[in-house]
Amino acid sequence: MKFPPANNRGNGRKAWPVPLCWLALTLAGCAVGPSAGPGEPAMAVALPLKFQDATPLEWSKRMAQSEMARLPAKPGWDYTNSLFALSLLKLDERTGEVAGAAYAKTVVLESIGPAGAISALYKPAEYQLDGIAPGKVVLAFYEKNPEPRLLTALKTLRQQLATQPRTASGGFWHKQIYPEQMWLDGIFMAAPFYAQYGRMFDEPADFDDAAKQILLVGEHAYDPKTGLFYHGWDESKAQPWANKETGLSSSFWGRAVGWYAMGMVDTLDFLPANHPQRAKIIELFGRLAAGVARWQDAKTGLWWQVLDQGSREGNYLEATVSCQFVCALAKAVNHGYISREKYLDVIVRGYAGIVRDLIITDTNGRLTLTKCCSVAGLGPGDKRNGSYAYYLSEPVVNNDLKGIGPFILAGLELDRLAGNSPGFPLAAK
Repeated sequence: MKFPPANNRGNGRKAWPVPLCWLALTLAGCAVGPSAGPGEPAMAVALPLKFQDATPLEWSKRMAQSEMARLPAKPGWDYTNSLFALSLLKLDERTGEVAGAAYAKTVVLESIGPAGAISALYKPAEYQLDGIAPGKVVLAFYEKNPEPRLLTALKTLRQQLATQPRTASGGFWHKQIYPEQMWLDGIFMAAPFYAQYGRMFDEPADFDDAAKQILLVGEHAYDPKTGLFYHGWDESKAQPWANKETGLSSSFWGRAVGWYAMGMVDTLDFLPANHPQRAKIIELFGRLAAGVARWQDAKTGLWWQVLDQGSREGNYLEATVSCQFVCALAKAVNHGYISREKYLDVIVRGYAGIVRDLIITDTNGRLTLTKCCSVAGLGPGDKRNGSYAYYLSEPVVNNDLKGIGPFILAGLELDRLAGNSPGFPLAAK
């Protein structure tokens, strides 16, 4: 399969450091418009943005085509595959194409049997919040075609949340093997599904509990000195990685904060506009956004694997967190949760940095997303101890779906920022 050329990184020619039409907008003195209030649409920029030779929508299409060609669809119950599948569904909604939906159907729906039993890869007794994440794709398909088998699978996932082990203050354990622990990652995995399920099946208590999870971990993990959030919180303060006074882990791992950011804005899609905790979540996201902007690398526009450690030896500018932050910030601006004037430059510089420094195009036009942290976590055992050295010890790989999916979604959000997606849903009703 041949793909149109995306940039000139492979031919030795120097790339422009910023998007050309962003320069044009700046030189022309075009105003970016006033910010919107919470729940209101942000005003569109005057002209579509281009990065290198393509718009963000074109970059999203190229990345989706590249990854579908590189990774043939096969059934699998996994949060990374389902994140990619969800990004393909949203891309198809924007473009009117169907290839992404077909891929997503194979990856997720073929993991569900005729009677609604989920693949053996889903292990409910392990109480992994990661196992809830594919349910977001099932909800998307069920909304369009309410097959009984999909409803059975959805009820299975909802039952897991009903019996999920909790901390004393009501927070979901991240997994059965991680007792008394909340991780930022878990918000992305479960809260948007929880809220969407509540809206689809008229279960208002689900809104309350989804909001509680977001606010509870945020209350404990937030660090006012840096404006960032620690990766994990052990309410029992018993884990080797946990601070004995606060229960917190010791480092600000980029992707954990990225999961939290995406989880918040995705949950707000389904939380009712009059929900009593909605304003608190938006305010909390505002604090997160301020911290993210503060620790953006001034030279590249990207973000570091350990966010507050900059160019400390071993640290590197990491792709998945950079894609997550651009996606979440752009979505928040589009929905009026944060100020356009304050964050548009952060978003544009971040996206430009990804395209310029982290994406390579081969001779067939296929894209590679580089510098992705493969995996990281906290325990069990002593190796995954939450230290700076630990986060730098995990493998760095190309084309991790934890970066591919957010990059595709980020392009869709920038497309909306440019005013090219009229009528997209701005807020839950």
